[in-house]
Amino acid sequence: MAARDGLTKNQLCVLEKLEAASGPLSAYTLLDQLRERGFRAPLQVYRALDTLVKSGFVHRLESLNSFVACAEPHDHSHSMTAFAICDTCGQVTEFSDHDLGHRLDEWVRSTGFAAKKAVIEFRGTCAKCLAEAA
Repeated sequence: MAARDGLTKNQLCVLEKLEAASGPLSAYTLLDQLRERGFRAPLQVYRALDTLVKSGFVHRLESLNSFVACAEPHDHSHSMTAFAICDTCGQVTEFSDHDLGHRLDEWVRSTGFAAKKAVIEFRGTCAKCLAEAA
């Protein structure tokens, strides 16, 4: 993961909003929340998000078209990251496993497939929501 001190003002503003959020945020929600900080156009948010994702500070949740701050420091290039997304409360739990990521990489390569990107998302109900529903 890159150092925070190398981030621009806009990137830091976006990252801080995501870190303070209780769940995933879309780019337009971020824009609305950052207007008082001088953000005026979606492109400002998307540029910041692009850099934050590439630097490993933020993850894009494909199924929600939204973003979350990385939950823990890990090397994204050497570990598999998966997400459990609760459809009831919106909680997102991040999982990272180096060994599993390595095994999946080996399996994909053995098929002759050249993967560019992998996103693993589990959708369902978290333990808290299951307990509340019981």
